[in-house]
Amino acid sequence: MTRKPVVARTNKYLPLQILFRLYIEIKKGCLSKTTCCNCRSLNISSSFEVMQQLKEKKKKSQGEEDENQFPNNHSPLIQCGELILPWLTPPELACIAFTCKALSQTSKTITLQRSFDASRSFENRPIPFHNALNYPPYAYFLYTPSLLLASESPQRQPWGFSRSDGSRIPPRKNLLKWECGCDCEGCEQEGEDGRGFLDLEEMELGIMSECGPSCGCGLDCGNRLTQRGVSVKLKIVREEKKGWSLYADQLIPQGQFVCEYSGELLTTEEARRRQQIYDDLTSHGQFYSALLVVREHLPSGKACLRVNIDATRTGNVARFINHSCDGGNLSTILVRSSGALLPRLCFFASKDIREGEELTFSYGETRVKSKGLQCFCGSSCCFGILPSEHT
Repeated sequence: MTRKPVVARTNKYLPLQILFRLYIEIKKGCLSKTTCCNCRSLNISSSFEVMQQLKEKKKKSQGEEDENQFPNNHSPLIQCGELILPWLTPPELACIAFTCKALSQTSKTITLQRSFDASRSFENRPIPFHNALNYPPYAYFLYTPSLLLASESPQRQPWGFSRSDGSRIPPRKNLLKWECGCDCEGCEQEGEDGRGFLDLEEMELGIMSECGPSCGCGLDCGNRLTQRGVSVKLKIVREEKKGWSLYADQLIPQGQFVCEYSGELLTTEEARRRQQIYDDLTSHGQFYSALLVVREHLPSGKACLRVNIDATRTGNVARFINHSCDGGNLSTILVRSSGALLPRLCFFASKDIREGEELTFSYGETRVKSKGLQCFCGSSCCFGILPSEHT
């Protein structure tokens, strides 16, 4: 007697069930106060209704594949996927890509979209990734265009919507005009030349002042140069030794504002706790933190203020700027805004930067670790080891 082969039955609604469960988890964990697009963008009418539609289609089709019953990109499964998949991390995205062909294709589209713009449309211009070495084609992190408290850091953030249908994060308003309706003294001084560049004397001082919350002007004020986001063309390139690096994608004149160093503001205690974790991860594999400690000093040389900025998990494009032992081509400027408690660290071009040139600055001169991370800056005065100090 010949036995019939046992055919494993698969649940054809499993991908949709997974999406629904992910939707619930994202809805619970979406605590972002900084993103323009929060969990309301996942406003699916009802995942149960969608599943019911698929079941009804199955009955009517009498065995035909459900996905073929819908026109291109109109399948409820694809519609749910396009709303939910942008919220997933790369490992989650890779796992769900194995559930069915439709979600696999949506995952590939989202991966491609992510490589087009690291800033998630928060900046004035897209900042693309270029990786000709290996996979993945982009570096995953959460984006913030300005400093934020660690408690305000988003748990998840959408990135890589495959359709421009209103669920995409609205682009940051381009406020590069020099019109000003403010009559404060700072506006008049900075707005006269209309260029928005720093001169050599200002860069040597390493500190500047801008209008802030206590002024009556808006972001279109000429004295808010560093508060309007990235205005120059940049790109993030994967290199064999350095890893991800930030490059100029246009000629950047000397004195031009490039970007701010954004991330989570930490207490000194939390910064030290995280640095211990990062050091342990670094010693066990390829992990690089982006925790930066900024110290403001009095003329006597004593530090009077310390700001801890961690861009490891949540940050902006400045997290990709590498060190150079010769000082690099960027100057770090502490920017104080009137009415703001803490200064911000901003980068300006210390010289004319050619298109296709890497952007670098000095991480410092102190090297407390004799066996620290190897430096690949390639300058003639390279120490061979990256700067390090006690957090």
